[in-house]
Amino acid sequence: MNRSLSTLIALFCFCLAAPTRGEEVVDIPTRPGVSQRLLVAKAAVPRATVILLAGGHGGLGIFANGSLKWGDGNFLIRSRPYFLEQGLTTIVVDAPSDRPNLAGFRQTPEHLADIKAVIAWARQQDKHPVWLVGTSRGTQSAAFVATQAHAPEGPDGLVLTSTILTDNKGRPVPAMPLEQLSVPTLVVHHEEDGCSHCRYADIGSLSSKLTHLPHQQLLTIRGGTSRGDPCEAYAYHGFNGLEREVVAQIADWILAPSR
Repeated sequence: MNRSLSTLIALFCFCLAAPTRGEEVVDIPTRPGVSQRLLVAKAAVPRATVILLAGGHGGLGIFANGSLKWGDGNFLIRSRPYFLEQGLTTIVVDAPSDRPNLAGFRQTPEHLADIKAVIAWARQQDKHPVWLVGTSRGTQSAAFVATQAHAPEGPDGLVLTSTILTDNKGRPVPAMPLEQLSVPTLVVHHEEDGCSHCRYADIGSLSSKLTHLPHQQLLTIRGGTSRGDPCEAYAYHGFNGLEREVVAQIADWILAPSR
């Protein structure tokens, strides 16, 4: 084997093993005999923590070196650096150790217990506010937890991006008991979202159920580019081409003095 090929192989192996952006893989106990794997990156000057809940089946398969088996392209997953830029520590949540993914699991007592444990762990790390941020099917996790877990066990705020507004496989977010929400809630949706479960025309079914909250807002996104399946991450559904801008607006809302 020549020296250049050996060097390339060594560099490739190093890249696979080395965590990126100072991220750390953490396993925390949740339910008896069950642990929850997290991918954590602390902001240089942390101002808040965001727990990121990806869409799809949610089984990211976080390896010990911080790489992912699935989900690298998800809007929240690929936007981690932009959250860090804004002073938001990021916690990416995988499926728990007793499941390969979150399909059919997002609105269960077990999932609630797992995410409550993540919130509690995040609060142990520092005293900053802890927010749940979900995208697509991750909004079903985030909204469910926020309706069921209240202070001091619940989140300090909620962000729903590309919310599941209709669903023939389970309960969409507008059908949840949203009157039980008590935390600031930001809804972020692309005006041209082409996913059949997330049509902007249906956003009123969500907004109308948040009016009891003193701090709530719908942030409508326009522009960017769309390619591929309209329900996937590089369509308007995933704010393709607008990641930094969208995250900056989310961060501004989370960190507003009135919160």
